[in-house]
Amino acid sequence: MKRILPLVLMAALVVLGACKEKKPSTDIITTKYIPKKIQDPIAMPAEKDTKNIEWQGKPYTIIVDRVPVDSLPQVKDENGQPYIDNLVKMTIVRSDGSVFFERLFSKAAFSSYVDESFRKNGILAGFRYDEVENSGVKFSVVIALPDAIDDVFVPLELVVNHQGGISITRDDDMDMLDYDERDEFEEEGV
Repeated sequence: MKRILPLVLMAALVVLGACKEKKPSTDIITTKYIPKKIQDPIAMPAEKDTKNIEWQGKPYTIIVDRVPVDSLPQVKDENGQPYIDNLVKMTIVRSDGSVFFERLFSKAAFSSYVDESFRKNGILAGFRYDEVENSGVKFSVVIALPDAIDDVFVPLELVVNHQGGISITRDDDMDMLDYDERDEFEEEGV
């Protein structure tokens, strides 16, 4: 009995100790906000895209060449980080090598299609061939806030007609992918 009594007392202490209510913690655990250090001006990499198309029954080559240009006014994000804007040279070449259309575009060419915040803080982030339509050769253009290019942008549509004139409209379709990329996404179910 002397051996059992200490064991029973220990078991009772363990049971009573386990029933003790824990005090809720009032500690708040969070990460400390550390502002980003401002770097030298950030630029998108230069990009050149060449496409061969058929338009009005004839072959053409489209060349879209985007380059960051230091001489353009720099824009800043909300933290003051400077970004370098881009120029885009778009050329449409006939099969005999003669130039049908050539023009240099900056963000200023699209200023009447974006609001003041994009005129002041946006960059000419994207410019790519989309498709041939009855109205002409269609291009997708993106004016974006540089620190949020994937999230905050204005999609535009530029069409070069068969006489070399251009028209620009806001692109409400948000159809910014190449046809090949769209097919891949549709096959994947995305």
